[in-house]
Amino acid sequence: MKTSDFNYDLPESLIAQTPVEPRDHSRLLVYHRSTGEIEHRHFHDIIDYLHPGDALVINETRVIPARLLGVKEDTGVPVEVLLLRRRNTTDWETLVRPGRRLRPGAVCSFGGGLLRCEILENVEDSGGRVVRFSYNGVFEEILDRLGEMPLPPYIHEKLQDTGRYQTVYAKQDGSAAAPTAGLHFTPELLDRIHAKGIIIVPILLHVGLGTFRPVKEENAENHVMHSEYCQVTEEAAETLNRIRRSGGRIVCVGTTSVRTLETVAADDGTVHPGARDTSIFIYPGVKIKAVDALITNFHLPQSTLLMLVSAFMGREEALRVYRVAVEEKYRFFSFGDAMFIE
Repeated sequence: MKTSDFNYDLPESLIAQTPVEPRDHSRLLVYHRSTGEIEHRHFHDIIDYLHPGDALVINETRVIPARLLGVKEDTGVPVEVLLLRRRNTTDWETLVRPGRRLRPGAVCSFGGGLLRCEILENVEDSGGRVVRFSYNGVFEEILDRLGEMPLPPYIHEKLQDTGRYQTVYAKQDGSAAAPTAGLHFTPELLDRIHAKGIIIVPILLHVGLGTFRPVKEENAENHVMHSEYCQVTEEAAETLNRIRRSGGRIVCVGTTSVRTLETVAADDGTVHPGARDTSIFIYPGVKIKAVDALITNFHLPQSTLLMLVSAFMGREEALRVYRVAVEEKYRFFSFGDAMFIE
């Protein structure tokens, strides 16, 4: 399976730079796996495709202001540190720029010394660094003051409302990027979905490098995912297993929810509770055990996210649907439109 097998042509004009208002007025492409039929709707119509007794699985992670801009203390060279994953109260796995100047022992300063970090060691599999922060006060409060929302590099316009890069149900701090399929939901739409008899089940995956790290291997199966923290509570697992036994569907909001459930699911689809790191890589040929349907955005060419979507619908079908989305001028990537695969 070659990485180039997951390429497609995308005009730059279709890369969404700003989110749609209201959130649920983005467009929705509906793909029926049983027939190959495609429908064109709007996201608030998603309720028409959810049935009483289904589970809607949402990722409650919250994006932190993970991008820190500062200087290398001994030279004054501008530096950037992107927080990926917390190891303990002071140490984080990060990505740094410029990497060649930030080697173990280097010290960076942010906010005129309000926050400092020392580079401890390299992280070989990601090209990142482990850093140790020093500060006076509460780290989260300092980060809120100094950090910036880490928007993807293909978004060039400044986000006026940083809350638009959070889902309305975000609760637990820890992500370096938003689980973007969830950005389409409004509280009102979720209330309507709940009132229809769909059970909303929260799980957790803190989005880090594993979700958006590019595939550099020519043979895609040789790609190694960076691990991310995920959690499924006993209550969530019991609810999902009960719904499956009663004939309801497990509908995941976003690829992060899929990866979480597939990490903790047995071969028969039974979901087990647990909190752990996951580096699961889902691509065509990998069995989907616990998930029946998926709400997702349109993803980058040759990305692990497009490969996961292709595991649901087949590579050729996925690329056909993406060609239709391009022809119909859907908006792509984080602030773009959505697709429902059932």
